[in-house]
Amino acid sequence: MSEKDTEAEVRRRRVRLLKKLIIIVPLSMILILFVLCMILGIRLYFVTKELRDLRSQIETTTVIEQTDTSENTIDSDRLVSSVATAAEEAEGAEEAVVNAMAEEEDGARKVYLTFDDGPSSNTDRILDILDEYDVKATFFVVGREEEKYRPLYNRIVQEGHTLGMHSYSHKYNEIYQSVDSYAEDLCKLQEFLYDMTGVRCRYCRFPGGSSNSVSNVDMHDLIGYLDERNMVYFDWNVSSGDAASGYISPEEIVANCTGNLESFDEAIILMHDASNKNSTVEALPQLIETIQAMEDTKIVPISDDTEPIHHISND
Repeated sequence: MSEKDTEAEVRRRRVRLLKKLIIIVPLSMILILFVLCMILGIRLYFVTKELRDLRSQIETTTVIEQTDTSENTIDSDRLVSSVATAAEEAEGAEEAVVNAMAEEEDGARKVYLTFDDGPSSNTDRILDILDEYDVKATFFVVGREEEKYRPLYNRIVQEGHTLGMHSYSHKYNEIYQSVDSYAEDLCKLQEFLYDMTGVRCRYCRFPGGSSNSVSNVDMHDLIGYLDERNMVYFDWNVSSGDAASGYISPEEIVANCTGNLESFDEAIILMHDASNKNSTVEALPQLIETIQAMEDTKIVPISDDTEPIHHISND
């Protein structure tokens, strides 16, 4: 075979190969695409089936939840009804207990421990003793702006005692010059105590009592001033005797406070909270124990329910 024939044969083979490739490649691509379509179709079928199953489960769950909610609503209504009934019964029982206690208290002697002139270096000691015996008292205080006294006003209030007003300055010659001077002093104390404690006080005790003999103004005028402002003043019907300038023993104080106590249905005891009244502090535990040992007797703080003791009439 000549060289030309060989080259022609090679070209013919290449042409045939090229023709085969031209046919095979498209067919292969078609076949591959067909297989991919089959796979995607099958996958789509299963995904669609899963979606249908999920939708069915969701619908079933929704129905169940709606049923549970309905049942829970019914149960909640029943529970609310039961609670309301129980609350009504409890309220009735509580009211009965309160009424019973009120009836019992009506027949009990009430004793009010009251302390004038504080706060002082003895106030903490007094409050500690009252706390030890779980007793509440009443403090008719004056205005003391020193930093060491400021926490004592709050302690009196926070521990459940009654905070009352005595006077701001406690200077008789100033506060008893006129109604205006008394009013100015009292209003100053009221605002001071409000700033200290947040309590707007309305209980008062005149320095020296309403029957004092040093006032330059008619005490009826001062009482009228308090009445106009819905303030209540309290004197006392039992005195501890600790206002004396000389020494008085703790035993004498207890005797003064309790010797005639059983003759009163309500006894307001006058004591003093001052730095020089150590005997009063020393007498306090024995005084409380003696009163608590008395039959049908209780120690309480002054409140709106307290019947005021007045040395002179409001008329």
